[in-house]
Amino acid sequence: MKRFAIVVGTTVLGLSALTACGGGYDKPAAAPNNPASAGAAAKLATANVGDFGKVVVDGTGRTLYVFDNDTSDPSKSNCDGGCAAMWPPVLAGSGTPQVDGVDASLVGTVARSDGSKQVTLAGHPVYEYAKDSKAGEAKGQAVGGTWWVVGADGKKITTEASSDSGAGYGY
Repeated sequence: MKRFAIVVGTTVLGLSALTACGGGYDKPAAAPNNPASAGAAAKLATANVGDFGKVVVDGTGRTLYVFDNDTSDPSKSNCDGGCAAMWPPVLAGSGTPQVDGVDASLVGTVARSDGSKQVTLAGHPVYEYAKDSKAGEAKGQAVGGTWWVVGADGKKITTEASSDSGAGYGY
């Protein structure tokens, strides 16, 4: 009986240790609708979103954003951990990112702290917003005064969101 208790106790401890290591903030959450998070090459296009005019979207039509705390020269993402869970980086996937309506010379990649490659536009790392649940939403516009939709020229658009753009504030 004593031996059985030791075996069960050891098994429980081992499983507890394995599950404790399973989640963590070292790797960003995969962008929910970003095919590149599954290995396919990233796709960038343009679409008219709310009052912002033509903005850059991913291959599924989700609005892309830039973060004021990142740098563009040299490119560097400063959104990891919980930040990357709320603002999933657009991962490059395999191959060259495909573009439609976006100047290919503006598109590049940057290595993230976890070793993955994130798509950049004019040097700025680009992200989705977890609270945008469908194409055409821009709920992340001006969140924290640091997140902005990005135009096809790679520049952030700082226009405040109107009520019909699907914008919402906060985390």
